[in-house]
Amino acid sequence: MSALWTLSFPWWHFVLRASVVYVAVLLLLRLGGKRQIGQMGAGEFVAILLISNAVQNAMNGGDNSITGGMILASVLVVLSVLFAYLTYKSKRMSTLIEGRPTILVHNGEILHTHLEKELLNPHELRIMLRHQGIHDPAEVAEAVLESDGQLSVIKKSELR
Repeated sequence: MSALWTLSFPWWHFVLRASVVYVAVLLLLRLGGKRQIGQMGAGEFVAILLISNAVQNAMNGGDNSITGGMILASVLVVLSVLFAYLTYKSKRMSTLIEGRPTILVHNGEILHTHLEKELLNPHELRIMLRHQGIHDPAEVAEAVLESDGQLSVIKKSELR
């Protein structure tokens, strides 16, 4: 019974492992773009699931104790709160972690270079616009892909 609680490594190994893996996965996801879970394609969603499985052993180092799991969970929650605080306090950190908004449509014109930068195609943009109740990009004064993956749209009719 005590084996459930006995650590295979010193506690600080878990803290270090969780911290390194958290930051690495956060940066990898940041490189992956701005899409939200609901906007992910099947391939992207599978990649997220596989990443979580792939880094599990890197975090726990083979330790299956309850104590090790609680340390790892605590470190991940603390890091999540810490990064939320840092992005709240620092514009530079916010840009680094969350990215910047990207204008996708300006005055009814689709900005194809910006779409390419965000790995979106015109068809996907049209789907996102239809979710906003817009069927023609010409109706749009500005459509911005926010850093959280949401599409913000200002219709030309709203500006008048």
